[in-house]
Amino acid sequence: MKKIAAINDLSGIGRCSLSVALPIISALKVQCCPFPTSILSSQTGYPKFTFLDLTNEMTNYYKVWKDLNVNFDCIYSGFLGSIAQIDIVSKFIEENPNAFIVVDPIMGDDGVLYPIFNEESCLKIKELVKLSNLTTPNLTEACFLTGRDITKRDLTRNEIVEIAKDISKLGPDKVIITGILEGDNISNMAYDKTTDEIFFTSIKYNNCSYSGTGDIFTSILCAMICRGFDLVYCVNTATNFIYKVVEYSAKFNSDRNDGIRFEEFLSDLTKI
Repeated sequence: MKKIAAINDLSGIGRCSLSVALPIISALKVQCCPFPTSILSSQTGYPKFTFLDLTNEMTNYYKVWKDLNVNFDCIYSGFLGSIAQIDIVSKFIEENPNAFIVVDPIMGDDGVLYPIFNEESCLKIKELVKLSNLTTPNLTEACFLTGRDITKRDLTRNEIVEIAKDISKLGPDKVIITGILEGDNISNMAYDKTTDEIFFTSIKYNNCSYSGTGDIFTSILCAMICRGFDLVYCVNTATNFIYKVVEYSAKFNSDRNDGIRFEEFLSDLTKI
């Protein structure tokens, strides 16, 4: 069975990060090996949460894996909260040269960087992207990675393709730019440098926003690519799954911080 080392935080409440990566990747018949960066009682969108920083333990954690001769088919990096964590993950990647590297360069959204990030930490994440085979920035993150104005929203498809190609020049063969608003639709754009293939996949935007959907999207991609499915099929499958679950979750008028009710649709993934 294929193995993915999933590097992210773990929240007790709120469907995001490792809380979704574990069941999603497992449902897709790939072993998910969690590599926690921190533990939270509830994800940070809630008005109250506890936070346990595991930075000082991360190096010991993966060294034990190394001592046990554990090999990973894929390393999947998500939210990293400090320069120290980024450095540790970079070293872990460099010590696993045969793994397929997926970096979700979480830095910001909607034209702004998250408060925890500054230019120095974002530049460190850019260095991490250079080590990846696949990266999945949203449009704000994609603009930062290429030195463009992160507040600009009215980009044409041709401009977005150019951004993806510029990101691929940093290192990754595959680039997926997510969350592109196009009128009444929201689109994802994928570029594969090895085949020069470009495609957009779009679904109707229902004006609902939930925490953790990006984590679910990238977790589906990781597991399916790990199993050998082609990029177009992986992106379409992940996009359609998110749309279906968001549409269903919206019926319940729940807190966006709770995330989407993916548990009721895991059986869709087990059939893949």
